[in-house]
Amino acid sequence: MKTFEKAILAAILALAGGCSKNNGVGGAASDAAQATIKANQEMAQSLKLDDQQDFEDAKHGFIARPEGKILAEDGSVLVDFDEYKFEQGPAPATVNPSLWRHAVLNAQIGLFKVTDGIYQLRGFDIANMTLIEGKSGWIVVDPLTCKETSAAAIAFARKNLGDKPVSAVIFTHSHADHFGGVLGILPAKEAAERHVPIVAPSGFLEEATSENVMVGTAMARRSMYQFGKNLERSPKGLVDTGLGKEVGYGNIGILEPTQLISKETEEATIDGVRFVFHNVPGAEAPAEMSFSIPDMKAYDGAENMVQTMHNLLPIRGAKVRDSLRWSEYMQQAIAQTGDADVFFAQHTWPIWGHARIVDFMTKQRDVYKYMHDQTVRLINQGYTPREIADMVKLPKSLASSFAIRGYYGDVRHNVKAIYQFYLGAYDGNPANLNPLPPQESAKRYLELMGGADKAVAAAQKAYDDGDYRWAAELLNHVVLGQPDHKGAKELLARTYDQMGYMAESATWRNSYLTAATELRNGPPTKGVNKATLFEVLAHTPTERFLEAMAASLNGPDAEGKDLKVNLVLSDTNESFVLWIENAVLHFKKAAPATDANATLTVTKGILLKMLTGTAGVKDTLMSDDMKVGGSKIDLVRFFSLIDKAPGTFAIVTK
Repeated sequence: MKTFEKAILAAILALAGGCSKNNGVGGAASDAAQATIKANQEMAQSLKLDDQQDFEDAKHGFIARPEGKILAEDGSVLVDFDEYKFEQGPAPATVNPSLWRHAVLNAQIGLFKVTDGIYQLRGFDIANMTLIEGKSGWIVVDPLTCKETSAAAIAFARKNLGDKPVSAVIFTHSHADHFGGVLGILPAKEAAERHVPIVAPSGFLEEATSENVMVGTAMARRSMYQFGKNLERSPKGLVDTGLGKEVGYGNIGILEPTQLISKETEEATIDGVRFVFHNVPGAEAPAEMSFSIPDMKAYDGAENMVQTMHNLLPIRGAKVRDSLRWSEYMQQAIAQTGDADVFFAQHTWPIWGHARIVDFMTKQRDVYKYMHDQTVRLINQGYTPREIADMVKLPKSLASSFAIRGYYGDVRHNVKAIYQFYLGAYDGNPANLNPLPPQESAKRYLELMGGADKAVAAAQKAYDDGDYRWAAELLNHVVLGQPDHKGAKELLARTYDQMGYMAESATWRNSYLTAATELRNGPPTKGVNKATLFEVLAHTPTERFLEAMAASLNGPDAEGKDLKVNLVLSDTNESFVLWIENAVLHFKKAAPATDANATLTVTKGILLKMLTGTAGVKDTLMSDDMKVGGSKIDLVRFFSLIDKAPGTFAIVTK
């Protein structure tokens, strides 16, 4: 039996993924080319980069700056508070000067007083942790991404503000960087024993636990590009993410809300503080809310309003966001502010003064509405996404505002998202209904161009002329069509260097530079560690995992197979019947089927450890909590049909 259990474990562990080999060309990042330097100089001359208002706001209320590092459980560095100290003075040639300005602003790290009774911790993670002084302790708004960064942040706050307990937690929305660190400020046992209020928008738990299950592996892999996870922190590497310095890739947890905000506008008193919550779902996040604190004349815009244009479709991938609804929420927010004297958000820095707040919100409203309306106008004139991306330019009245420039989102990417929102990715041209796969298409283009060397020579001329978009398009064909052409890889890496150095959007810069790094060194050998999600996955309904398992079934291999398996989770008293029919994996919640080929009885905890790749011999083979009934051979056959998702797949070389 032990041999079969080993086979079962191996089959299930395949779901957790594996590693890939490096196959790059080596070498260091290139210097800024003359065309890049010229483009960045022109950008600097087009904007009032010396405007000091944002710098005054970003430093306003400064109390103290942390020192040292935040470490993960294995001793690796999650956050180094000194690694962005190079962000001083004029922009280097390798960074877009507008992005450099934004990066310097986000590098104002530490504890800040927003107004009487409200404080923020910035730079401990990509998001801000906001502390509101309640009657008996701290009301914590959005406890960062992971346990390690949130624990460091609350400890630093207590050191400087006094040792008060957490009296309530508010989750503004369902993205992990705003709830994942909750166990670092409030252990689950303590939350239950003290009956600490956990406040969140309606639908929060479902959205928070489901977003990354179905296509989480691909999202996590692509997030490495968006956030520049593996880039060096330097003028040639990661300088910012647009929303903050970087993501804390530590242990992510969650607490189930005790109080849901379900009405469009809802008032609640939490630890003696009067809040007016405003539900704003379906824009920046599926479940989200902003709020005002009338007695403090303060308004929190959550993540719907921050000091940058946001993404309508993140580079990492997600469901397309509704720009029209987003702009409508901004219009509502202008009225909701009342007589607020301070605006703050869960990223970037606050704004003081009611007139300035209204101006900020007005421009936030109009940038999403302008992109929406102009994209729709051009759609109805028959233009395609790529054409519209080159046609839509913000009017000067909007483009001159730093608060809505594309440091995180980007006009070109956002208008494509709007097109996709209404019409899908297909542009209407039948040639794009059934195009050849990229590698096959690339081979034929190379043959037409007279071979890889001629294509590289043409790309070199485009590079020398500063025509990087064309150089990248040519070289992409060579790298896909003739993967062993090292000259093409190196020139494409240098091309991506230059495109990254010129990018105003941090996410575009990070993507270009990550692509360059992987062309030189190959894809990463490790993906994002799924074990860090264990606490969140424990709150995820089992059905979500079974849906993801069904979506991982190898259809061609499953053709003609007729297998039925009972899955019994002994600790949650759940029982599911899983069966393959017409090469499709189905499941239903039901008592074990008497005609099943096999029955696997296991605790949900062990199942999650298997799925996250953290199960060991003690957890499985030596555990009484894992039992197999029926045909062990059929059980192994069943799980062997589930494809693994390594999370380290190649992106720029496949």
